[in-house]
Amino acid sequence: MPDHQRADARRNYARILAVAEDEVAANGAAASLEQIARVAGVGSATVRRHFPTRRALLEAVSRQRIEALSVRARELTGRGDSRDALLEWLGEVVAYCVSARGLAAALTYDGAGSDPVHDNACSAALEEAAGPLLQRAARDGAVATSVTVADLITLIVGIVLATEHHPDHAVRADRLFRLAVAGLSPRR
Repeated sequence: MPDHQRADARRNYARILAVAEDEVAANGAAASLEQIARVAGVGSATVRRHFPTRRALLEAVSRQRIEALSVRARELTGRGDSRDALLEWLGEVVAYCVSARGLAAALTYDGAGSDPVHDNACSAALEEAAGPLLQRAARDGAVATSVTVADLITLIVGIVLATEHHPDHAVRADRLFRLAVAGLSPRR
């Protein structure tokens, strides 16, 4: 019987996650847990047993995207100009967050713990992967040594969340990101 329950629990998890991916894609981070339960054919308690918090659900839905961004950070580390490599990766994070509704919310710090990045599995994965990329840029003098990956993720999340209702949110988010990188002063 316990083996049957474990197999059943695994099937429920997979079904809930598949439905959650569709719901988050359609409705963003505000996707209804009750709707997810209905469509998955399980009770709300089953959804909450597998995903006790909205953040846990968003992190599970975003796992593959976060892994792809982590792989990309590792690929760019050590390649070409360190500033260009870092900005290319950050631009890809912005693009992913814009295209993958719910990802920016999965990267936000909810204030529940004392460590903004490590209390969030998505941000922690990106920090670990992008740390060497940022360190190289800082070592080369392309980025201030006080800048952290957590700072950059927070900046990106703020931009993406602030532009998500703009008619052309991808273009607007990219423009604001480029403005943040360039600064407010005109080029000389």
